[in-house]
Amino acid sequence: MPEKTDRYFNRELSWLEFNERVLDEARDAGIPLLERLRFLAITASNLDEFFMVRVGGLQILSRQRSRSRDPAGMTPDEQLSAVSKRTHTKTGDQYRCYLDELEPRLAEDGICRITPADLSDHQAKVVEEVFEDEIGVVLTPMAVTAAENFPLLMGRTLNVCVQLKPAEPEGGEPRFALIPFGRSAPRFITLPSDGGYNYMLLEDVVGMYVERFFPGEDIVDCVPFRITRNADLSVREDLASDLLAQMREVLDARKQSDCVRLEISDRVSTRMLTFLTDCLDVEAGDVYATPGPLDLAAFMQLADLRGFNHLKYKPWPPQQSPEIDPTMPMFDVLARQDLLLNHPYESFQPVVRLLEEAAADPDVLAIKQTLYRTSRDSPIVQALINAAERGKYVTVIVELKARFDEARNIDQARALEHAGAQVIYGVKGLKTHSKICLIIRREPHGIQRYLHFGTGNYNEATARLYSDVSLMTCDEELGADATSFFNAVTGYSQPQKFRKIEAAPIGLREKLLDMIRTETELKRSGQPARITAKFNSLVDPRIIDALYEASQAGVEIRLNIRGICCLRPGVPGLSENITVVSIVGRFLEHARILCFHHHGDERVFISSADWMQRNLDRRVELLVPVEDDACRRQLIGILELYFRDTVKARRLSPDGRYQRITPPEGAEPLSSQQQLYQQVVEAVKQARQRQQTVFEPHRAPESKP
Repeated sequence: MPEKTDRYFNRELSWLEFNERVLDEARDAGIPLLERLRFLAITASNLDEFFMVRVGGLQILSRQRSRSRDPAGMTPDEQLSAVSKRTHTKTGDQYRCYLDELEPRLAEDGICRITPADLSDHQAKVVEEVFEDEIGVVLTPMAVTAAENFPLLMGRTLNVCVQLKPAEPEGGEPRFALIPFGRSAPRFITLPSDGGYNYMLLEDVVGMYVERFFPGEDIVDCVPFRITRNADLSVREDLASDLLAQMREVLDARKQSDCVRLEISDRVSTRMLTFLTDCLDVEAGDVYATPGPLDLAAFMQLADLRGFNHLKYKPWPPQQSPEIDPTMPMFDVLARQDLLLNHPYESFQPVVRLLEEAAADPDVLAIKQTLYRTSRDSPIVQALINAAERGKYVTVIVELKARFDEARNIDQARALEHAGAQVIYGVKGLKTHSKICLIIRREPHGIQRYLHFGTGNYNEATARLYSDVSLMTCDEELGADATSFFNAVTGYSQPQKFRKIEAAPIGLREKLLDMIRTETELKRSGQPARITAKFNSLVDPRIIDALYEASQAGVEIRLNIRGICCLRPGVPGLSENITVVSIVGRFLEHARILCFHHHGDERVFISSADWMQRNLDRRVELLVPVEDDACRRQLIGILELYFRDTVKARRLSPDGRYQRITPPEGAEPLSSQQQLYQQVVEAVKQARQRQQTVFEPHRAPESKP
C-alpha cells in the first residue's frame, strides 16, 4: 500500500482549487457585476455536483472502511476530512463574496433583494396576493415526528422546517413540520418598484405567512434548508438485460439516496438542527450553516435579467467562418478543403448545417454519429430524425450513462428509434464520450465519406459558452478509420488497427506515452524536444510519471489545464521543466489540443479525452491527427496564444497554489479569449473586403431553345 507521497496532488483538493479560481472571477471588480454573480452561481453549481459525485463516492468507501490510498497517498477518510475543511472555508468565502460585495453593489445598480422589513405598503399587498394565489394553494405542509415518517425530499431543492409550539404547555416534545418547495415553485418573486428590479425570495415570503399553513398553532421557528443526495450510483451492466430500464432505476435511486450535505440557515436552533440531522442521518461535519440565501446556484437566473446590459459582458456573437461560402453546400466546401472551427468564436452552425443538409440530400446514404450531451430541443437530433424518416440508414450511439443527462438521452433515444434510426445505448462497461459524425454520400466518382470530429458535445447551446474545436474533413484514411470505429462500437467485431486515429480504451494511452517517450529520447540524444498540450484534467499516474521522466531529460513541457492537475510542476530534479497554467475566463475552456515537436515536424492532434484514468480506461474516446497545413497552423497558433495570456492565466506552483500571471513591465495585458475573438472578427472583416474587390459582372440569361 503506497504511503503519502509528494509526487502528486490529491484529485479532490485540486478540483477545489479550480473552483477557487472560478470564485476569483466572482471577486474580480474588473468584471461586469452580473457576470460576477454568474461566476458565483457557477461555483455553487459546481460544488453541488462535487458533493453529489465525488464526496458521495468517498462516503461510500468510508462506510465500507476502505483503507485504499489514492496516488497522493490519502485514504478515503483522510480525503473526506481534508475536503470538509476546504469546503466549509469555501462556503464562507462564497457568502462573503455575495453578502459583502455583490449584493450591496447590485442594490446600488437597482437589483434589490427585499426583506419583509423592507416592504412598502404596496409591495406588501402584492406579496400577500402572490402568496394567496400562487404559493399557499400549491405548497403542502407535512407533519414529521421522527425519521420513520420523514418525507422523501428531492435533492437540491429548498424546503422549510417549521417548529410548532408543543401540544402540552409544560415539558411537551417539540413538534416539527416540513414545507417542500419542489422544483417548479418560483424562487424569485418580482415586486413592483419605481425603477430597477426588486424581488423577494420564496422562502422569505413563506416565512411571512407560515402561520396560514397551520391555523390555530403557535409557530416557534421557520428555517429554510436544502439537502444534497449522493448521485454516485451506477448500473451493474453485467446484470442489466435492459439498459434503458436499468438507467431509469438509477434515476429513481438517486431520489432516495443518502444525504451527503445539509445546507441550512445559520439562525437554526440547536433543537431543530438536531432533529434534522437525526432524521437525515447527517454527520455534524456535513452540515453547512449559511449566513445568506441558500442555493446560490439559483442566482444564475438573476444574472440573465433583461434590461441590465451595462452590467454584463459586451456581446461576442459567434462569427461565421470566412472559409465557408454560405451559398455553397457543405459537401462542396469540404470537398475543396479541410475546415478547423474554433468555437465559440466561430459559429457551431456549420456542424448543424452539415447534418441538416445530409438529412435532406437524396445522395446521402447513411449517417453515423455519437451523442453524449445535447440541447433540449436539439436541431442535430431533429436532423437525424428527419434523415431516418426519409429512409436514410441512420445509426446513433446515444450514451445513456452521461451523468445528469440520462433522462434527456433516454427521451431522445426513444424519439430516434421511433423515427427508424438504429440506436445503440453505448458500449457495455464503458461510456462513449467520443465526438464523431460520419456521413456517407454517393457521388459521381463513387462513395465519399464526410467527417466531423470534435472536442465538445453536439450541443449548439453549450457551443456558445465552451471553447472547443471542430475538424471537418473528407480525408479518405480518416473516413476509413471512422467506418472501422463505428463497426467496432456498434457490432461485435474486434477493433482493428486504425490508420490514423487512436481510441480509448484500446490504444490511446499507449499512443500518448509513446509520443512522450519519443520526445524524451530525442532530448537525450541532443535534439530539440517539446510538448505543448491543452486539456481539462491531468490525473493518470502513468502519464504523469512519463512527463516527469521527460522533464528530467530536459524536455520543455507546457501544459494548459483548466481544472484538475495532479502533477506537481517546477520541483527540482522531478519536474523543473514543466509549466502548468490554467485559464478561467468568460468561456469555459474545454478544447483538447496536443502538439509534439517531433524533429520539428510538429504532430498536432485534437481529442475528446482528458488525461485521466476514467477517460483512458473506462470511456470510448478518440485522438485525431490534424494534418492539413492550414488547420495545423491554426491549432498551433491557438495553443501558443494561451501561453501568452497575462489577464486570465494562473500558473500552478509546486505547493499547489495558483498565482496570477501578470504582464511584464511596460507590456500590454493580453487576454487569450479576447485575442482569439478579435482574430476571428478580423479574419471575417478581411474576407469581406476581399469579396468586395472582386468584380462579378451581370450576365445575360441564357436564351431558351
